[in-house]
Amino acid sequence: MAHHISSLLLFLAIFAALQVTTGLYYNVTNTASTTPGGLKFTNKIGDRYTKQTLISATRFIWIIFLQRRTTDRKTVARISVFIDDMGGVAYTFNNTIHVSANYIQGYSGDVKNEITGVLIHETAHVWQWNGKGQAPSGLIEGIADYVRLKAGYAPSHWVQPKQGDRWDQGYDVTARFLDYCNGLRDGFVAELNKKMRSGYNNGFFVELLGKTVDQLWAEYKAS
Repeated sequence: MAHHISSLLLFLAIFAALQVTTGLYYNVTNTASTTPGGLKFTNKIGDRYTKQTLISATRFIWIIFLQRRTTDRKTVARISVFIDDMGGVAYTFNNTIHVSANYIQGYSGDVKNEITGVLIHETAHVWQWNGKGQAPSGLIEGIADYVRLKAGYAPSHWVQPKQGDRWDQGYDVTARFLDYCNGLRDGFVAELNKKMRSGYNNGFFVELLGKTVDQLWAEYKAS
């Protein structure tokens, strides 16, 4: 856990040096407070920690996406989190994140660490560009998990590098592939995300790395 914290603190220190200010507001609402999962959230995680995580995640994401200026980012005034009595894990719609109290209740490991990773993933959805709806959903989810990976919150059940069936399979598979691509060109993910502000096509990989995404996937699998 210590290396997670030190990693985030390092990036926050860099970010502070950029002297970037923000008028963002964050709020947390536990609509499932009387359910077992809602009570577990209150006792094991809490509103204050969740807000701190949102603040840290936002600043970390701006660094990963190289969004140092307000003009580089979406216009967001508030990020809200709701702990709801629902299935699944979590989802984000616009600037609102919904986390499953049922998932919190059923998680048997370090639930605070796990939900931190979930919140980082979902906060990435708030700030990332989606190619105006043209980008593959697997790429969108892969970029969000890439952010979680770089923050040091990849869970043990994630696939290992080079695993998976296709590059846009999503989540951990695509996150590992994007990490490989970013190793070929530092800042690749940030540049890819920037291009996705106005649309999307697979040619972005050729423009940034000189090879098609299928070539890159084949080389990644064989590396």
